[in-house]
Amino acid sequence: MNIFFHELKAYRKSTIIWSLSLIVIIVIFMSMYSSFEEDAEGFMKILESYPEAIRNALGFNQENFFTILGFYSFPLSFITLCAAIQAMNLGTSIVSKEVREKTADFLLTKPVTRTEILTAKLLAASVSIVMTNIVYFAAASFVALQVKTDDFSLKTFFLLSLTIFFIQLIFLAIGIIISIVVHKIKSVLTVSLATVFAFYFLGVFSDTTDDEVKRYFSPFKYFDTAYIIKHSGYEASFLIVGAVIIILAIAASYVVYTKKDIHAV
Repeated sequence: MNIFFHELKAYRKSTIIWSLSLIVIIVIFMSMYSSFEEDAEGFMKILESYPEAIRNALGFNQENFFTILGFYSFPLSFITLCAAIQAMNLGTSIVSKEVREKTADFLLTKPVTRTEILTAKLLAASVSIVMTNIVYFAAASFVALQVKTDDFSLKTFFLLSLTIFFIQLIFLAIGIIISIVVHKIKSVLTVSLATVFAFYFLGVFSDTTDDEVKRYFSPFKYFDTAYIIKHSGYEASFLIVGAVIIILAIAASYVVYTKKDIHAV
């Protein structure tokens, strides 16, 4: 538990910064909702000038864009991208920071197993993500209720917001396995940005065709906001794939971490 609280304390500042950053983004975008709604016809003409792939990547849905839920899907794509970077940072730094800060040997001399160490670190990172999502959802729902012009489903709004958490879990798991497999990571941010943006642009590429298979290559495409708004639920196949990625990545992390040689330098 000492490791858990130590890690949680270490993540406190970054958790606050990321939470506030996501709140600022949603406040800025949602404050523009009334302006977009008033000039819906003019804005629709602008949207039509963009390629369909770009509109899909940015979360534009012409059928319901000028409803509060449809408009919320627009900033959600940017918020998800930022949240994925936060999770990737946490995952990538879980083990690599011990090597980078030359504290790995000291940590492993403590009367705890490697499984307990990794579990404590994973729990701390998960709590950080959970706290970020709780604070974000509270702020986002408050802002949405303030700017709304018509009633909307809070359940659907919650399901849309929950996609942030699911995607963060996927990138947290990916970050953990990278942190453990790669011998020494000099810059966590560089690895995180490269990985997240690689998957993001894979998602953009998948929008250029109607091939559903390509969606499986990018976690950013596992949750179609138009589908969620229409059905008030998620696509089961993509939920299963996301869960498999998380389980396999974390399981592999435990297997590799318990057997690998840990170098402090």
